[in-house]
Amino acid sequence: MKKGIQGRVIVNFVVNEDGFISDVKVLRGIGGGCDEEALRVIKAMPTWTPGEQDGKKVKTYFTQPISFRLR
Repeated sequence: MKKGIQGRVIVNFVVNEDGFISDVKVLRGIGGGCDEEALRVIKAMPTWTPGEQDGKKVKTYFTQPISFRLR
C-alpha cells in the first residue's frame, strides 16, 4: 500500500482429476509482493470440482486474473 502498487496479476493453474490445484504460475505480474500473494491465495483454495470429458474426470487448465486495488 505504501508503494501505491495496484493492477491485475494473471495466474495459470491446473485442476487435477481429484480436484486439487497444481502447477500454479504467474503469467503476468505487477511486482511489489502482489505476485507472491496471488500465488498464495490460489494454492490455499479448497478442492475444485474437476472437469469431465466423455464421463471421465480430466485435468483442466484455468487462467485466473486477480485484481489488486487501493481504496
